Formats: sequence, structure tokens, C-alpha cells
Amino acid sequence: MDLLDQGILFVISLIANLFSAFSGGGAGLIQLPALIFLGLPFAVALATHKVASVALGIGATLRHLREGGLEKRLALFILATGLPGVVVGAQLIVGVPGRIAELSLGVLTAGLGLYSWLNPGLGQQSRLRHRSRRGFALGGAGLFLIGVLNGSLTSGTGLFVTLWLVRWFGFDYRQAVAYTLVLVGIFWNGAGALTLGLLSEIRWTWVPALLAGSLLGGYAGAHLAIRKGNRLIKRAFEIVTLAVGVKLMIG
Repeated sequence: MDLLDQGILFVISLIANLFSAFSGGGAGLIQLPALIFLGLPFAVALATHKVASVALGIGATLRHLREGGLEKRLALFILATGLPGVVVGAQLIVGVPGRIAELSLGVLTAGLGLYSWLNPGLGQQSRLRHRSRRGFALGGAGLFLIGVLNGSLTSGTGLFVTLWLVRWFGFDYRQAVAYTLVLVGIFWNGAGALTLGLLSEIRWTWVPALLAGSLLGGYAGAHLAIRKGNRLIKRAFEIVTLAVGVKLMIG
């Protein structure tokens, strides 16, 4: 790629990951289609995007670690239940018709945004719940299924984790976004990138510009999420989920 193409990739990655880090997911809405438009086959674009998404998690983590607040045991639980699903999803995507999967995911993603929109008080205050064995079992099952989606289709699946943490475990939006960016951004996407890299191909010459944009965008978006209130984060989440859903449905 020449310098102009690298510059375009950097700007696309910066914008996509800034919005993603602020709203709790959705970088693939902009970044993945851009990679395909610039000439990468879907599987190669997906694997390359996954690698770049790890930098989003690193950038966000650098900012969130300054604030603290992540519960170690819960973080390990999210990793233990979600990572196996990511690996399974990355393997399954090879045999799933892409258009059917994207349409189904689009309807579900848009439904998340509508659900949040119709519940004005959702995620505005932290009310931790479902901390019993049964609650963790059902919560873990939900995270595993989201992990499968994360491994197979990248657009917007971090948003699923954000809303699941809000709805099931009672987080406010700011807490949920922090867990999503740190755990999904680094570890889930890292596992997906490794699995897809083994099954497909990563276009390494495209990665530096994407990594730089993801790292800076992740840090800046996390900073905005920390400084702004839950109401604004919730609204951003709803806008991004609806946009991701519509984009997936129309193709």
C-alpha cells in the first residue's frame, strides 16, 4: 500500500475505534466494510480487522486502568465463559452462509438498540444482581453465545456484551463499556484473530495503520466515556446499535 492508502486506513480506524470505545462496541461497522471496499476478501478482512481491534482494547485499557474499578473475579469469569465461544464461532463461520448470518445479526443488533431506547432508566445506575450460582450460570451461558457471535461476525458484537452486562448483571453503562473494551477488545478479539489467522490470512502490510488508529481511537474514546455521564453513553450505544443493525440488514 502507498502512503495515501495507509493514511486513509489510519483515519478510518481512528474514527471507527473512537466511537466504538465511547459506545461500547461497533468498530466493525466502519472498519470491516472499508477493508472489503479497499480490496480484501471477507475472511482476510475479518482476520485483519480482528488483529487491529486488539489495539482498541489496549488503548482503552491504558485509560481505564488509570481509573481502576474492574472487579478481578468478574473479569476472569467473562473471559472463561466468552473465550471458548469466540474460538467456536471463528471455526463455524467458514461453513455459514454470510448473508443469512449478517441479516440475522442485524435484526438482533437493531433490537438491542430499540430495547435500550424504550427503557430510559436502563444502565443509568449500578444495581448489581444475579450473583448467585444460577445467576452466574445463566450469565455465563449468555456470554458464551455472544462469544460465538464475536468469533464469527465482528460487526457490533461488543455491543451485545455491553447490554448483557447492563441487563443481566446490573452494571451502569460506563462500567459495562469498561469491561467490554478491556476484555472483549484484548482477549476475545485476540483469540478470534489467532483462530482466524490460522484458518485464513492476515494482510500484515495493512496492520500498522490500523493498529495506530485503533490504539489512539480506543484511548480517546475511553477518555470520553469516563468523562461523560451514563445518559450520553446510553444514547451513543443506542445510535450505534441501530446503525450497525441497519447496515447489516441492508448489506
